[in-house]
Amino acid sequence: MDNELDPRPSIKGRDEDRLAELGYKQELRRNWSLLHNFGVSFSIISIITGITTLFEYGLSTGGPGVMSVGWIVVCFFTFFVALGMAEIVSAIPTSGGPYFWAAILAPDDKSAFYSWITGWFNLLGQVAVTTGITFGCAGLISTTATIGTSYTATAGKTIGIYAALLTSHALTNSFGVSFLRYLNNTSILLHSVGATCFAIAILSKAPIHQSAKAVFATFYDGTGETPSPGWSVRASPAYVAVCGILMAQYTITGFDASAHLSEETNNAAWNAPLGVLMSVGVSAVFGFFLIISLLFCIQDFASTVGSSVGQPVTQILIDIFGNKGAIALMTLIIVCVWHAGLFSMTSNSRMMFGFARDRGLPPFFTKVDARFQAPVRTICLAAFLAFLLAIPSLGSSVAFSAATSIATIGLYLSYGLPLLIGLIYPANFKKGPFNLRAASRPIAAVACLYIGFITFVFCLPELNPVNSQTLNYTPVAVGIVALWAFGSWFLWARKWFTGPIRQIEAERMGIPVVEDPGAFDRYERDGKTDGNVGIKAPL
Repeated sequence: MDNELDPRPSIKGRDEDRLAELGYKQELRRNWSLLHNFGVSFSIISIITGITTLFEYGLSTGGPGVMSVGWIVVCFFTFFVALGMAEIVSAIPTSGGPYFWAAILAPDDKSAFYSWITGWFNLLGQVAVTTGITFGCAGLISTTATIGTSYTATAGKTIGIYAALLTSHALTNSFGVSFLRYLNNTSILLHSVGATCFAIAILSKAPIHQSAKAVFATFYDGTGETPSPGWSVRASPAYVAVCGILMAQYTITGFDASAHLSEETNNAAWNAPLGVLMSVGVSAVFGFFLIISLLFCIQDFASTVGSSVGQPVTQILIDIFGNKGAIALMTLIIVCVWHAGLFSMTSNSRMMFGFARDRGLPPFFTKVDARFQAPVRTICLAAFLAFLLAIPSLGSSVAFSAATSIATIGLYLSYGLPLLIGLIYPANFKKGPFNLRAASRPIAAVACLYIGFITFVFCLPELNPVNSQTLNYTPVAVGIVALWAFGSWFLWARKWFTGPIRQIEAERMGIPVVEDPGAFDRYERDGKTDGNVGIKAPL
């Protein structure tokens, strides 16, 4: 029978043909469905992670009104970003994601520059997301361990737990895609059915419920360190409110994972963009339900904000279920957050693999394990960098919120740059099957303006007064990466980084880039390339 009559091989063939047009061989195992692709982004967004780990921040920075209404506003504007990203990934389904999109969409003479800058911001965001999720998980474990025991949580103990969690994620990711698929299915159930059951349980068991006014119209400013006033006094309530949307915005990040896994997804030109949109849409609905459930079930606002266990969600559970019940439900939350951290490292390592393949990182990191078909070296790199980013927590009271700000800014800048490039140079954007048509440019414009807004807001001081303990080091971390990206480009990277390498064309020229990742550099130094291997692939 003609293979064209069988849709399964024809779809697989189209995926590999499209990847070949973009200049790459099929190296990673392509066996992910739409459900699996969606599941990874949904797991990384992990509503239960962002909401529980930043619930204290939300209550102190604007209170219930900002948390509930802010969630709706953030999800509305974030969907513009997701729509723009979905249109691009449909046209350019590769594991490199944003940095590869930037190279394709930019003019030839600016392609490598935009690719380099976007790649480094995406790398920063990816590492910071892994840090935020897994460090948050370590904090939840430390908090849960104090319930009904003499255990005392310290920064050093939390860092130790964090290191152990990163190690577990690195080892699990190294088993490869086949093993991760089963955990992915578990994660989808945990973050949907598990989160829903959790919300229903607290709503049904809570002795009292807050009024709708308390949930949707209560403003609270806890940003002042005693005896200093909060930012609503020193600046304005609006200042506190815009800072308070960090909880929602940080939660709805990481949906570029659907793009980074496109080389492992069947029918990627459709399933990858749908994975992006589904993950954001489903997370928006489930997340709102979870937030208002927790807010309605606060038994005493003052004791929840100033909880002796240091975690408002834990305090809510203790007030409703007692110590044993709180421990059981906190364990469910911790398992969910562990899965989110696991798949954050999956996405992170794939982005680094793609960037290394195109010489954005040393060729050492292009190695794929032959047995498990997993990029083990970039998995280890992701774990190491995530650990380094959490070190300031040993001496900073705002380290966790700073890590979440860094993640949000780094990722959204890398999302926004390709959208902005496509907006400025529309002639270079040849659409895929997911096409927004006339709405494409207006949606991209709204997305870019919103990303610019949150980039500025999340660099602002969070606590008053500003000192060594309360300094928001987000602008420092983002500034260092920006200085590195721009400085390295103008000093040396522009001399050799030509953007995404067309792997197949290189091999046709006799350059064994798969077997010997450093071969391209040697051939280029020896003048054996024709200068066309680093150019953009045709759309």
